Amino acid sequence: MAAKAFVLIETAVGKTKDVATALKQIKGVKSVDAVTGPYDVIAIIEAETLNDIGDVVTGKIHPTTGISRTVTCLAI
Repeated sequence: MAAKAFVLIETAVGKTKDVATALKQIKGVKSVDAVTGPYDVIAIIEAETLNDIGDVVTGKIHPTTGISRTVTCLAI
């Protein structure tokens, strides 16, 4: 069974649409939604292992221009 995580993302002012568009291009990102509330975007990612989830978050999501902060919630 694949590992799954919800990544809660805060973006810089005016960058939500750009961040959402960029995240949709990342392998392993299954869905991206702009949302209201304390976070601006929620991405759902899936990978083979929890280590792979970590690699996607730290190696591909964190460097995305316009992201200020993330919180990753692993599905159990």
